[in-house]
Amino acid sequence: MSISLILACLWAIAANVVAMVPSKSNHWRQAYVLIAAGVPIVGYVTYENGPWVGLIVLAAGVSILRWPVIYFGRWLKRTTIKGPAE
Repeated sequence: MSISLILACLWAIAANVVAMVPSKSNHWRQAYVLIAAGVPIVGYVTYENGPWVGLIVLAAGVSILRWPVIYFGRWLKRTTIKGPAE
C-alpha cells in the first residue's frame, strides 16, 4: 500500500474519532480542519495511484463530511440561481 493511501486511511480514522467526541459547536471547526487536511491528501492519492483511486478516496471523504458538502451545494444553488425579478 502506498504512503498516500496510508495517509488517507489515517485521515478517515481521525474523522471517525472526531465524530465520536461530543462537541457543542456541532463539529464545524473540526470539519474545517479535516477539509484542509483532506484536500491535499486526495491530490496526493490521485497523483500516486491515478484518477480512479482518487475519485474513490474523494467519495469516501464526501461521505464522511456530507453536511459541509450539502450546505455548500445549497449555498451554491442559492447564489447562482436567481429567481424572477420582483
